[in-house]
Amino acid sequence: MKKAPIIIAHRGASAYLPEHSLAAKAMAHAMGADFIEQDVVLSRDGVPMVLHDIHLETTTDVVLCYPHRARADGRYYAIDFTVHELRQLRLHERTTLDASGREVAVYPGRFPLQATPFAIPTLAEEIDLIAGLDHSRGCRTGLYVELKSPLWHLEQGLDIASTVLEVLADKGYADRCEQVFLQCFEPRTLRRLKHELKTPLPLIQLVAENDWGEDGNADYDQLRTAAGLSDIAGYADGIGPWLMHIYRGVDASGQPVLSELVELAHERGLQVHPYTLRRDELPAGVESFDQLLDILVTQAGVDGFFTDFPDLARQFLQDH
Repeated sequence: MKKAPIIIAHRGASAYLPEHSLAAKAMAHAMGADFIEQDVVLSRDGVPMVLHDIHLETTTDVVLCYPHRARADGRYYAIDFTVHELRQLRLHERTTLDASGREVAVYPGRFPLQATPFAIPTLAEEIDLIAGLDHSRGCRTGLYVELKSPLWHLEQGLDIASTVLEVLADKGYADRCEQVFLQCFEPRTLRRLKHELKTPLPLIQLVAENDWGEDGNADYDQLRTAAGLSDIAGYADGIGPWLMHIYRGVDASGQPVLSELVELAHERGLQVHPYTLRRDELPAGVESFDQLLDILVTQAGVDGFFTDFPDLARQFLQDH
């Protein structure tokens, strides 16, 4: 019998609370997520912080707190602030600018766009929270850590790969291969983690579109080919593709069209963990969150998936 796919809480229970807040992580834990994701960037003093972007203005009140600390490009970079300074900021729902230049929520139906009590956690603090909840709730929840823009961090003079490994080692997770994944979009960093830094932890090659502007110059179209996946199998244990790399839409009769990516990856011993399944952002041709889960889990046969809605994912797996 095939093992049930793992539920990865994408930035926590981010459909219900601001992403990467400790509150969102505690809620994801209570909802039964198998793994909880930590995107990691570094502060100016080299401390791993749990934050999706190297920039601050779309998820925090940095413009109000430090109005004159933007770089020449107008962006506020986490790496320009110490841990003490970052702790003064408050998280809010992710924002974007509308046609008139007004700041609005990316997902208007989620947590209200307002001042919150939620601060940016360090990676160490989040690990302590998850380990504590594992103890009090009698379960075993995994960490799913992404190294954000590692080459850019090196250009800024900081080594995010070795720093994150040091924190994991300090917290007793350095060799918990069943409880930790490390993920990254940048292939050279994953190769370094395996061959130079020699981590035994499973590694996931994230797969983007070539025009998304990810760190480095990886050819993601090539990585999704049979030859590319064979190359990945030499340094990683799985791939994390965009869900649209698997689900390609519907045919003339309304039936889902799937790529061969999952099959090709499985033939090479790679796990497949697509991102991101959202009830409030369904792909074209998909009418419900359950239908999306059915396509990816039942029909495509993925090994796990990232979702903002870990409660709905858990209910689906229990019902099926």
